[in-house]
Amino acid sequence: MQALTTTSFRFPGQTHVYHGKVRDVYTINGETLVMVTTDRISAFDVILPEGIPYKGQILNQIAAYFLDATADICPNWKIAVPDPMTTVGVACEGFAIEMIVRKFLCGSAWRAYQQGEREICGIRIPDGMKENQPFELPIITPTTKAELGEHDENISKTEILQRGLVSADEYATLERYALNLFRRGSLMAAERGLILVDTKYEFGKRNGQIYLMDEVHTPDSSRYFYADGYQERFRSGEPQRQLSKEFVREWLMANGFQGKAGQALPTMTEDVVRNISERYIELYEQITGNSFIRFQADNISERIEKNVLHYLTND
Repeated sequence: MQALTTTSFRFPGQTHVYHGKVRDVYTINGETLVMVTTDRISAFDVILPEGIPYKGQILNQIAAYFLDATADICPNWKIAVPDPMTTVGVACEGFAIEMIVRKFLCGSAWRAYQQGEREICGIRIPDGMKENQPFELPIITPTTKAELGEHDENISKTEILQRGLVSADEYATLERYALNLFRRGSLMAAERGLILVDTKYEFGKRNGQIYLMDEVHTPDSSRYFYADGYQERFRSGEPQRQLSKEFVREWLMANGFQGKAGQALPTMTEDVVRNISERYIELYEQITGNSFIRFQADNISERIEKNVLHYLTND
């Protein structure tokens, strides 16, 4: 199985390229983005040493699926998907924050809660909560948008406004969009027998218009529980069956890695890589209800370049 972990395209009119943790973003004439979702995988803000076959295709196609399904809620950046691993869209100036919406106390929020923290991003969390317990209403816990190699940091609404990262009006719009998107995502998840637990949204601005950017409701940006058995597992204190990238984090933690200084990344064997790839395929099919089509190519880079060039020169 092939995995695409690096790209070095030179598209007509290309003015800039940004290599992120997972996505490589090419700017065309300062107006259009060509976003290639690679097979790189990151956890704890660290890029892991091995790529995961089909992961890029899965994330790109899930994101496109949900961008189309939520386009009536807010404008989004997507224009076209010329290749299974690539989306072309509107070039926006991204806000320096990510909007994290949480409906349940779990993951990093639960780990902080266990250590005695009772406030997340300026929001008070009641005493006596249990792992995977729902909040009365979804909460927004923003983070800063970290540069490559740095860690995202929790930040409160008050701090965001004080630092001028967005205006008060912009924040109100981001908050409204995020909660409405989460509501739609929750309804779509319920139709698939899933619970949308938490997710992140990234937004940007172009000509005064705010757009939803990047991925949305993918297993890399979201956590899902299986609805069947949730209550029984919660009452008994058992771990929830979930669809997310959390299984990768759990594997890393079980092997002594949490992204902290001095910790060595565990070896990713062929079996580990294959298992992660199969889990992502399972995620795709469960989340979308569609059968996954494995797009093959002798050279993935050549296929992407051909498809994108055809789109750019014939658009």
